[in-house]
Amino acid sequence: MANAPIKLLIAASGTGGHLFPAIALAEKLPDYEIEWLGVSNRLETQLVPTQYLLNTIAVEGFQQGFGLSTLRIIAGMVAGILKVRRILTEGNFQGVFTTGGYIAAPSVIAARSLGLPVVFHESNALPGKVSRFFGPWCSAVALGFAVASQYLPRCKNVYVGTPVRSQFLEPGLDKLLDLPIPDGAPLIVVFGGSQGAVAVNQLVRQSAPSWFDAGAYVVHLTGNQDPQADSLQHSQYISLPFYDNMAALLRRADLAISRAGAGSLTELAVCGTPAILIPYPFAAEDHQAYNAEVFTQAGAALSFRQSELTTQILQTEVLHLLRSPHELATMAENAKAVAVPDSADKLASLVREILHM
Repeated sequence: MANAPIKLLIAASGTGGHLFPAIALAEKLPDYEIEWLGVSNRLETQLVPTQYLLNTIAVEGFQQGFGLSTLRIIAGMVAGILKVRRILTEGNFQGVFTTGGYIAAPSVIAARSLGLPVVFHESNALPGKVSRFFGPWCSAVALGFAVASQYLPRCKNVYVGTPVRSQFLEPGLDKLLDLPIPDGAPLIVVFGGSQGAVAVNQLVRQSAPSWFDAGAYVVHLTGNQDPQADSLQHSQYISLPFYDNMAALLRRADLAISRAGAGSLTELAVCGTPAILIPYPFAAEDHQAYNAEVFTQAGAALSFRQSELTTQILQTEVLHLLRSPHELATMAENAKAVAVPDSADKLASLVREILHM
């Protein structure tokens, strides 16, 4: 059928950093027939919209050392490749898009074994091992940070930024905040990405009283893994596990305290939110520190190693910024300069180009 829609399999799994850019891309391809590939016990079962059929495979990441678990993982990978091949063949798909992670390897191998094009989106400044190994197999690697190209010399690299959820691009977002923050009050937003950050949470709770004394309000998104999440009570402090309207919250914020995952940084940039970044110290190959460096070099954020950050330092740095509106305004403008607001459009154009070749 000449007018049959192009079929695309999106392989994105695990965290918001992998899923949100893929969902943003899918929204820009309304004329495509899209199905999803994920893992049955991960976040995609909650986040992937119901209009996309979710196929699942059982894959895990390789751990350090070799043992019986390694053999199980390899067997699961082989089974995953065969299942993806079957999905692609029986569904008559024309291509695959992936955002990396465990699920990328079987997706790329299966697609390339069938001669299908693959577009890989790498959101981090330091590409992961999967990206570096499988990138040359792909038709194109879309980059969230331009500096990542130096680590992928054998790939067709295209800098597109990292797509954000459509809610972040709507005008007047700061007026939609449904939290009791007085107009004009300084607002600090603390969040650790989709998985929270217990160590950051502890530092913030210890530091917050000095910020309250300065008139600031704190909205603290603790995640759901923090046993001390309700330990601080104050009229200027709002503690929530998560908050759906992050776009409105970050637009209203005067300052954010955050991990340095690529998704979080993209949201900060699009919203023009100055930040203090605390890269997750156990991220693979310390890639969050590379992400944070892009923002510090651009003058959009300050960055501190978790191991070196004390309550005293955090208190002092936040109070300095709250008392320096011109510095905050400059950081906000620098954050906006890093942003690629039309990233989803650029990525969709790249996917169309590759799949129509």
